[in-house]
Amino acid sequence: MKLKGRSFISTQDFGAGDLEALIQRARALKHDPPRSMPLAGKAVALVFFNPSLRTRTTMELAVRALGGTTVTLNVGTDSWTLEHRDGAVMDGGKTEHVKDAARVLSRTVDAIGVRAFPAMERLEDDLADGVLEAFKRHSEVPILNLESSLYHPFQAMADLMTIIERRGPAAGAKVALTWAPHPKALPTAVPNSFLLAATRFGCDVMLARPPEFPLPDRIMEMAERNARESKGSLRVVASQAKALEGAQFVYAKSWGGLLYYGKWDEEKKARAEHADWIIDEGKMRGTADAFFLHCLPVRRNVEVSDGVLDGRRSAVYDEAENRLHVQMAVLEALL
Repeated sequence: MKLKGRSFISTQDFGAGDLEALIQRARALKHDPPRSMPLAGKAVALVFFNPSLRTRTTMELAVRALGGTTVTLNVGTDSWTLEHRDGAVMDGGKTEHVKDAARVLSRTVDAIGVRAFPAMERLEDDLADGVLEAFKRHSEVPILNLESSLYHPFQAMADLMTIIERRGPAAGAKVALTWAPHPKALPTAVPNSFLLAATRFGCDVMLARPPEFPLPDRIMEMAERNARESKGSLRVVASQAKALEGAQFVYAKSWGGLLYYGKWDEEKKARAEHADWIIDEGKMRGTADAFFLHCLPVRRNVEVSDGVLDGRRSAVYDEAENRLHVQMAVLEALL
């Protein structure tokens, strides 16, 4: 596994063998913490444009466990506000360009982690993943994607690690990825990345969503190709009950309507019609005694009921913990 010096933007950038090796290393680190300090003398900058609980905590602890140092910057409070568009005339509220920030950080740290959610205003802008792409262009050190407009690769790796822990090989696992209600329009990064990772690992995935809530065409094309290459499968259905039938894992997640991008009043009406997509105990009884997955944070009794989240088949805290171990494995391999 020769990954040193590479960025970690999406699981699509790595072969299935590399991803499997990273998860196996993460599982080993979970049960036998590192005895050496492979990041001794190295530093990682963590740049947050958006709030974080699990990502910040687990990244800081992962770097520290490997002997490194973190510098955490919340954009606009711990650092200057950042402009990412090349050629921008900066006569407004942004005080520094990513070009300058990335080049300066590259002189002092060994990797840069970036968390930048989409603005949820213009679909074409968010599909371009502008902030992350700007850091990639201008950084001279590896970039770690801590969640962008399109991808959340560390979360997806933790999700697949959890499936493997509970089932054994992920290949052939019957997985339902279902849209869920939420009072806000959310990014597609988590479902995008889970779908890509699950199909890369050979899972049999049923994607359930209302017609108004597709995932980006680019993501679906990659996932379909993954499924063919891994001998897994991918089906898209408009019936949540159909997807849950016989599922071994149920992953619930809300995401915004691409058809309503930047038109919240219209999307709000569409969401109101699908409030019954909440995952509750009754729906879980129709599965093959499935494990429940969610990236957290979760809107209890909106996306999923207390009974499911707190039930014996809930794996959400395993997923959260596994972020730490996956990130340690990736950091060790890249740095």
